[in-house]
Amino acid sequence: MRPGSICVQAMNKIETSPERPIPDRGSADKRLPHEEPAGERPAVQVDRLTKAYGPVRAVDGISFDLYPGETVALLGGNGAGKTTTLSMILGLLKPSSGSVTVLGHDMSSRPIAALSRMNFASPYVDLPQRLTIAEMLLIYTKLYGIRKGRRRVEETLERFDLVALRDRPLGKLSAGQKTRAGLAKAHINEPDVLVLDEPTASLDPDTGDRIRGDLETTAKVGGAAILLASHNMDEVMRLADRVLMMRAGRIVDEGAPRELVDRHGRRDLEEVFLAIARDQTGHEHRETPDGEKA
Repeated sequence: MRPGSICVQAMNKIETSPERPIPDRGSADKRLPHEEPAGERPAVQVDRLTKAYGPVRAVDGISFDLYPGETVALLGGNGAGKTTTLSMILGLLKPSSGSVTVLGHDMSSRPIAALSRMNFASPYVDLPQRLTIAEMLLIYTKLYGIRKGRRRVEETLERFDLVALRDRPLGKLSAGQKTRAGLAKAHINEPDVLVLDEPTASLDPDTGDRIRGDLETTAKVGGAAILLASHNMDEVMRLADRVLMMRAGRIVDEGAPRELVDRHGRRDLEEVFLAIARDQTGHEHRETPDGEKA
């Protein structure tokens, strides 16, 4: 599946569903840096998730949880199964077996109930070229049923430093400006679950640093659960509480970024990534199709 189709299909599901106003969270329910208190329900539960295309298992029995206020990075080389996993989490692909539960809703049978509280961003998604940034954001406030939508648009434009560009058509933006516009769209409904694919690609170092700071606030203060796919290892080191390393459709290792570096005896996370992608480490674990680690 093309990355751009993920957002389009997800939003089509919201658009064709009955309007469900989303409460404004304001400053309520702010969280401290994430700790997993006993009894807290995961925002995302992936259980023995498998997607097969004939004899090929694009995703092969993976299991993991993502908690409110936590950022989990999903890493792997091309063809590792990341996009297929994201598509199933967003309810766009039906698993061959296993399940995805988001905010208490099964994404195979009840995706709409969860999608109104989720959002997704990728710089590879094609935004509507003829709309201005402000027009696009206003449309999304209506799709999400957000009260006081114009106020939310103004707040979001300011948050992502897009006020001066508000009336510029999306088709006339630079690559970095489009990335910021996509991130603004992804935050318009103050999502409880945020799925990000290469969120700072094409941004200059200063803007990228500020966006990463904003994402830290989104998780640690706003309480959002963030699933991050990125090939920027410095970004993953900064943002991720945990890293899931994928290869050939399976999670072959996981842990905090520094924990993985130390466990594999490497200098940095990029070396860990390369060793696992090239199958040059003896420290990995695998998951069997029934979800057990071997």
